[in-house]
Amino acid sequence: MKRAKPRAPAGAAEGPRRARQLERLLARVRACRVCEAHLPLGANPVLQIGATARLLIIGQAPGTRVHASGIPWDDASGERLRDWLGLDRAAFYDRSRVAIMPMGFCYPGRGVGGDLPPRPECAPLWHDSLLALLPDIGLTLLIGQYAQRRYLGAARQTSLTETVRAFEEYLPDYLPLPHPSPRNTAWFKRHPWFEKELLPVLRRRVRALAG
Repeated sequence: MKRAKPRAPAGAAEGPRRARQLERLLARVRACRVCEAHLPLGANPVLQIGATARLLIIGQAPGTRVHASGIPWDDASGERLRDWLGLDRAAFYDRSRVAIMPMGFCYPGRGVGGDLPPRPECAPLWHDSLLALLPDIGLTLLIGQYAQRRYLGAARQTSLTETVRAFEEYLPDYLPLPHPSPRNTAWFKRHPWFEKELLPVLRRRVRALAG
């Protein structure tokens, strides 16, 4: 008598199927040229996503150094961010644990006071589709006003500082952060509560999810 093959548990194929869907979607994102006419250095979408990621980082947009390397947060801001998270480069760039999806995937160009805002096309075009394939995200870091505006909406406070200070109101799903740019060093000095109160909470959550 021929023995029947054991059946795979229900849902066992869902993970590999989702991973394949994600890879196809990422190929489309990286080939995107929707706003290329507005990009001074051309289109070069930079993001890092794996289907099993537990931590999601949503920042603003790549700078010139990241545009050139194609590696997200590959600059001084990234060094500070990794220090905040308590992650070394190997853990931070492990896409099976950490997903990085900025509000704008390409370098937007330079304005009077610094880099221009993220292009408005990216998030409405791609974010929802990508998030639908990331069911294991346990915490999303919202870095800067653009990410906070989209994902916190009316729940934001009257300023970025107040939104970050009220971080406990948005847990366990979201944690708002200022941008870790060296340009914000004065902000960190004016607000010592950020290091004393918020960073320990951030590091505990990150260690549990991606450490």
